[in-house]
Amino acid sequence: MSLTLSPAARDFLDGWLAHQKSIADASDNTLTAYQSDLVHFFLFLTDHHGAPVSLAGLKAVKTRDMRAWLARMRADGKSARSVARSLSAVKSFYRWLSERQDFDATHVLTARAPKFQRKLPRPLSEDAAKAVLDHVEFQSSEPWMQARDTAVITLLYGCGLRISEALNLTGAYRDLPDVLTIRGKGGKERQVPVLPAAKDAVAEYARLCPHDLTNDAPLFRGKRGGQLNTRLVSGLMEKLRNQLGLPDTVTPHALRHSFATHLLAAGGDLRAIQELLGHANLSTTQVYTAVDTAHLMDAYERAHPRQKQ
Repeated sequence: MSLTLSPAARDFLDGWLAHQKSIADASDNTLTAYQSDLVHFFLFLTDHHGAPVSLAGLKAVKTRDMRAWLARMRADGKSARSVARSLSAVKSFYRWLSERQDFDATHVLTARAPKFQRKLPRPLSEDAAKAVLDHVEFQSSEPWMQARDTAVITLLYGCGLRISEALNLTGAYRDLPDVLTIRGKGGKERQVPVLPAAKDAVAEYARLCPHDLTNDAPLFRGKRGGQLNTRLVSGLMEKLRNQLGLPDTVTPHALRHSFATHLLAAGGDLRAIQELLGHANLSTTQVYTAVDTAHLMDAYERAHPRQKQ
């Protein structure tokens, strides 16, 4: 089915996406997902009411419409997690729209997403993380690229950075300070202490890099001098996990999970870890307590004398 929007409704959709980009600092992938979710919702309304989506139609959405949309998604085979994500995008759009059009969006904002079991993060064990750090320099043939790969992986694991945060660092950080100021999701700033190993790794990369690391240019460069691509870092992790016999869950983001889980296991304070990761809500960080408990129970079941009888 083709989607037909009134000019006003399309303008509001475009305006909301622009708002997410400029104010909420949403990534391109996030914006694409948001747009897909809203388009699916608008397609449903078009089919459900037999008329193109208009601003008046958006304002008139009722609780029964929301229930019908949620039921349609489940009937189409969407998982509870996907349904919840789509509903979250629609609610965000309606909050923004209702503020500008001064209407009551309660019917949309009170819609309930289906419950789902949140997946636990899949960190590396401490031994696996050490093996990754020990072997990363052997994945490239040129010394400066070896130093670059080591510096990136050390930052991800040693500072808990997202891959985008590490690759967005500029040449101004070729000499890392003791504390990094990172601007993460939603423009939220956080302070991240820098381990000596990370400072040394970045300094060695900067010393060997053949490209001019000016203050306003990317710090981490690809072979031809452009900004290092996230796909190359993902490919690097793929090679490492194949060589080391690690599972497919060992990705660049798993290093951030490992940073948090290993800090918690060493007695780190949950609130402090929340600040280091830049989580807006403590509940997001609390999933790592479940990971740590799972590891403890696994160790108990493998090692406790009663389990060996």
